[in-house]
Amino acid sequence: MPYPKLNRHQVKMKPLAERKNKKQIERDHVAPDQPPPELPARAGKGIARVADRIRSARAQNKPVMVAFGAHTIKNGLAPVLIRLMENGWITHLATNGAGIIHDWEYAFQGASSEDVAAYVKDGQFGNWEETGFNLNLALNIGAWEGKGYGESIGAMIHQEGLNIPSLGELELQFRQVHEHPEQAAAAADLIGILRRFDLSRGRLQILHPFKRFSVQEAAFRFGIPFTAHPMIGHDILYNHPMNHGGLLGRAAVRDFLTFAEGVSRLDGGVYLSVGSAIMSPMIFEKSLSMAQNLALQSGRRIENHNLFVVDLAKTTWDWRRGEPPEESPDYYLRYNKTFSRMGGTLEYLTCDNRDFFLTLCHGLKD
Repeated sequence: MPYPKLNRHQVKMKPLAERKNKKQIERDHVAPDQPPPELPARAGKGIARVADRIRSARAQNKPVMVAFGAHTIKNGLAPVLIRLMENGWITHLATNGAGIIHDWEYAFQGASSEDVAAYVKDGQFGNWEETGFNLNLALNIGAWEGKGYGESIGAMIHQEGLNIPSLGELELQFRQVHEHPEQAAAAADLIGILRRFDLSRGRLQILHPFKRFSVQEAAFRFGIPFTAHPMIGHDILYNHPMNHGGLLGRAAVRDFLTFAEGVSRLDGGVYLSVGSAIMSPMIFEKSLSMAQNLALQSGRRIENHNLFVVDLAKTTWDWRRGEPPEESPDYYLRYNKTFSRMGGTLEYLTCDNRDFFLTLCHGLKD
């Protein structure tokens, strides 16, 4: 007997333009050319070491992977990240589902970040038509096209819209289930979506007047992987009936494997984890385990990777020494403990993400 489910088709969605937002990207962004702040000596020296390791890695054509929480986007750091990509310092970006949403909302309407407490009280938190409809539709079509999660959204922003396939094309692919089972399954799922929402073949224009502030769009344009690592039910995309777990899952798994492929080449490279207590360490440890397994099969080992973790929590422990004893409060900084077990070198920096990225950008420029 199946358990009862809430019917999200009955949830009333409102226009995104009616939402009050805390952040305005034109007002709140961090410009890469503005002077960096004065930092405590320990943080400044740490960022200088990060810049040195990045220079060394890129001189040897090694990857520099940057994983970050949603606040990096919400805090207006897109122009700084775009500058770092333009100058060749970053080879891979990764964030969670919320980071994807903030980036898209900035590109679409120039504003993001709703008042969660107030809107939950009114039954309106996350129930916004354009965010739910457009992002989910982009993921649904992108998954069928073979794109990853971040790539699907980046392509929609870059192209100012989506190309909706015909039902006939999808039905033909569905009948080829024996030759291409995964493509057939994605086609079948997309058929259901297009019929439910009465969407016809053709171009759906979705303008993004602020796309110069989109990290996803820039990554797509530069051909740099921007992977998303969502968790089911964590993001407002799941409120909207356009959401489809099967199609979203296909795109997200592709991104995870793209991320893992980047980790497989990390020997001699740099991995930055900024403001991500859960997503970044969790996907990294699984990716490194798989990558190490494959490396050992070919007589290699991934061991010269440089890990830098940046967050606001203060610590008295020097994580370059390894894991602290259990009686130390620092032992329970879970994300640091996870990375301390990943081999290579690890350094933790207590720093605001805006100060870190802006100072790093200037340090690499100099």
